[in-house]
Amino acid sequence: MTQTNQPTRQEIIVTGFGGQGIILAGRILGQAAALGDKKESTLVQSYGPESRGGACAAQVIVSDSVIQYPYIKYPDILVCMSQSAYEKYINDLKPEGLLITDRDMVNPSSDRDYLDVPATRMAEEMGRKMMANIIMVGFVTAVSGAVSLEAARDAVTDSVPKGTEKMNIAAFTKGYEYGLSKLKGRARKTSDAKSDPTGAIS
Repeated sequence: MTQTNQPTRQEIIVTGFGGQGIILAGRILGQAAALGDKKESTLVQSYGPESRGGACAAQVIVSDSVIQYPYIKYPDILVCMSQSAYEKYINDLKPEGLLITDRDMVNPSSDRDYLDVPATRMAEEMGRKMMANIIMVGFVTAVSGAVSLEAARDAVTDSVPKGTEKMNIAAFTKGYEYGLSKLKGRARKTSDAKSDPTGAIS
């Protein structure tokens, strides 16, 4: 099932540091788009000088038409899982673009809107810090609509090590449900502001 009322092309950069599973997160999103949602998708990955601890990014394009150039200069969606990654890419995000951060790993400036999820903390609470990327994939799926729920779940199942599918789907679901609750909270605030334009909401 593909999302309706979505842009015909979305350019996504997922970034952080080596060891966080950034490339896997990008690959899951790309696979979900291509195999599950039957769209065109590309994945370009880049690493810093060190594979673990160095800068790391996955560039994912999802499109309804053929993608002729796979590199992203100005993303529609920027997903940051480290402060250094945020600082490196934030100025490239389109003015109307969607910024998504790991709450405990990134401290964004206050000059633009963003959505955050405590992905690393939630993964630690599940006893598997390495699943923060899967929680983030679930959150991105919920708040961006870049890929469908069904396609993303299937891609997670296909991409994680055998025997870990159940716990990774639990992590994905936790991130997805957190994203839905975040969207509901925002919709409620918007509704309250419209009903009381003076801003005098208790």
